[in-house]
Amino acid sequence: MLLTALLYVFIAVIIIQICYYIIFAKLAFTKKKQLSKNNLEVSVIICARNEAQNLKSNLESILTQNHPFFEVIVVNDASTDNSLSILKSFKHKYERLKIIDIKKSAVYHGNKKNAITKGIETTTFDNLLFTDADCQPISKDWISEISAHFISEKQIVLGYGAYKKIKNSFLNKIIRFETLMAATQYFSYASIGLPYMGVGRNLAYKKSLFIEAKGLDKHKHILSGDDDLFVNQMANKDNTAICYTKPSMTLSQPKTTLNTWYQQKRRHLTTAGNYKPIHQFLLVLFFLSQFLFWFLAIILIAFSFNWQLIMVFIIIRLLTQYIILGNAAKKLNEKDLILLMPALDFTLVVVQFGIYISNLISKPKYW
Repeated sequence: MLLTALLYVFIAVIIIQICYYIIFAKLAFTKKKQLSKNNLEVSVIICARNEAQNLKSNLESILTQNHPFFEVIVVNDASTDNSLSILKSFKHKYERLKIIDIKKSAVYHGNKKNAITKGIETTTFDNLLFTDADCQPISKDWISEISAHFISEKQIVLGYGAYKKIKNSFLNKIIRFETLMAATQYFSYASIGLPYMGVGRNLAYKKSLFIEAKGLDKHKHILSGDDDLFVNQMANKDNTAICYTKPSMTLSQPKTTLNTWYQQKRRHLTTAGNYKPIHQFLLVLFFLSQFLFWFLAIILIAFSFNWQLIMVFIIIRLLTQYIILGNAAKKLNEKDLILLMPALDFTLVVVQFGIYISNLISKPKYW
């Protein structure tokens, strides 16, 4: 009787999973229209704390973009390394660079939301484009590709921030698979009129929208969320555009140890509890269905209960994921992940469950 009940639950879980992947098909199979590039004036904002090496490696690729009208504002947020001297050396070469230097003090050790606010206050233009010091645009047309989506009533543009590939690293594939899954969700939900987040590695919005929101005041008490919580607060079906053309992407350095990535994901998870209820419900239901799919599949097969039927359902679900998420992976330049999807999917569910349990026991105290 119990195994029969679990079978019915398993079938329900498969149906829920397929419904989600139908939503994800919005990204996987929709052909993106090529937008004409414009000459909009853009302010690029980068907040950096102790990012000397990353600034040295990546800043020039932003300062030398092909876009005709832009400025780059770097907020040196209480750095204790030689970030400021590196920024000054760039300033001698590039007039479009503006430097904001926030000094470390006994009461201030760096705060990204404060740094972003200072940066926005200094901007000349209404169109704001954000990235991180450890990010590098894939092309010289990054600014032009993203800003081309500021058309009609669009005030927010969600971009894709990829991570660099490391050969023969399963951890690197897990990190990139998690990034792929997150992007597939936020792009797809935005496509159906339910935008809920964006990533600060590649995000644009209007300064006027920031002013309308009274800045980051609504969630200033939360350590994280300078990007996703702002989008969750202000994005709607009419004012949000998505951009995932290859030239619009950025590339970041991934974590190289499981512990550092695990702790980063623990911190990121703390913001999700502040999303709008509908977004929390959809995200929790998706994770629960992911977890139950693997958990129930293992239990039912272990007991050899209607194993032929169970295998049919498993194959249906895996094929659905392979076809839809595989096409999304191709669009987001993550094709090497496709063949490993079942293993990556299972591992990610286990890790996410561990993160959830860890955060129940104790919340991360430092960002």
